[in-house]
This record gives sequence, structure tokens and C-alpha cells, in this order.
Amino acid sequence: MSGRVALVTGGGRGIGSAIALELASRGNNVAISYNRSENEAMKICEKMSTFGVKSLAVKCNVTFADQVEALFSEIEKELGPVEILVNNAGVTRDNLLMRMKDDDWDSVISANLTSVYRCSKQALKKMVKARWGRIINISSVVGLIGNPGQSNYCASKAGIIGFSKAIAREYGGRGITVNAIAPGFIETDMTAILKEEIKQIMLSQIPLNRVGIPEDIAKAAAFFASDDAAYITGQVLAVDGGMTMC
Repeated sequence: MSGRVALVTGGGRGIGSAIALELASRGNNVAISYNRSENEAMKICEKMSTFGVKSLAVKCNVTFADQVEALFSEIEKELGPVEILVNNAGVTRDNLLMRMKDDDWDSVISANLTSVYRCSKQALKKMVKARWGRIINISSVVGLIGNPGQSNYCASKAGIIGFSKAIAREYGGRGITVNAIAPGFIETDMTAILKEEIKQIMLSQIPLNRVGIPEDIAKAAAFFASDDAAYITGQVLAVDGGMTMC
């Protein structure tokens, strides 16, 4: 896997930036989208360029259809059509269901799930013509097992899994694979704000007895993007240290 054009949404920091760097290190030209983290996104582009590949950072709120369309147009103009899409952008607005506001529900579903629909639909236009493509959707273990206080987030991440399986069936005959990754407890800005007692409870549920790092997810995403995973589609890979094994 090298020389492909990849897009990682929400690639300015955390898991997204790790995935972007991993794909670039393997010789791919990588674009990242960001919404607020412009400085971080530019730094990631600089790091990607050290691998001798082309890189691009584009400001885009992936909840808006017109911005997503503009994002793909700019990438195609600068790098070429998107061949590897990693839908990573997401937000949280946690609260117990009875206290959750409609806007908290709508914003999380829009950012985490509807954005995957919008970006995948744009990418598939060129993937279908090329009869090759990789779509990797970042879900979460809470989409598999649930989590109190995160009904909106859990619903969005579970929705990603169902969506991935549906389009894997729709476009497998065109040489396009669609898979999902369900990260567990990973060191990111989202988990950094958790109280220490919550972190310890979560750690006690992980058989490998350690918190994951963004690079753990990046390696899995790079595998799904590679030719080594050419016969794998419609799957959900939990990268969670054994947290959700069954």
C-alpha cells in the first residue's frame, strides 16, 4: 500500500492524527480535515511531509453537506480522488438521558454518524468508477456494549457499525471494502478529562492491564487500508486490550 490518496476526517489530533501519520509513513498522500484545531492540523501536515509524500489540511465541518462536497473537491484538485477514507471525526456531549437536551442528541448524531454518511457517499462516487476503495469507520466499544451517560454517543457509534455492514454489502462487488474499528480506552483529549476513579475502573476491565494509545488504532486502520486486508469487509475490529472479548 503506497501512492494512494487518503482522507482522515478529524485528523488534526488524537487518533486521527496518528492514523494520518501512519498512512503517510507507508507512502500515501494524505489529506486531513479539521474543524477547530488548525494549528495542530498544520503541524501534522509538516510531519507527514517528512515521509516524502504530499499532505493537505482542509478546514471542514463534516456535519454540513456543502462543506463535505467542497472538501472532496479540494482534495481531488490537489492530490487526486480519495481512495482511502477514514471517518474519524466525532464529538461527545455526555449526560444521563433524562437530563440530555435535544441539541446534545442532535449534535452528536450529526457529527459522529451523519458525517460518516456524507463523507462515504462522496468518496464512493470515485471509488465505484475506479473499482477500488477502502472505507474505515472509527466506531467505539461503547457502540458494542453501551455506557451510562452516553446514550447519544453510543447510538452514533452503534449506527456506524450498522452503516458499515450495509455499504460493505452494497459495494463489495466493486472492489471496495468497508470495515469499522471499535477503540477501547485510548489516551486522547476525550479521555484525559475523565476523573481518576473512572479511569481506574475502566483499567480494571482491560485484560492487558494498560490504556491504549492512538498508534494502536492507527496500525489497525493501516491494515484495513492495505492489500493485506483485501478479502476482509463488513467487519468490526475491537482494539481494546480485550475489554469486550466474548
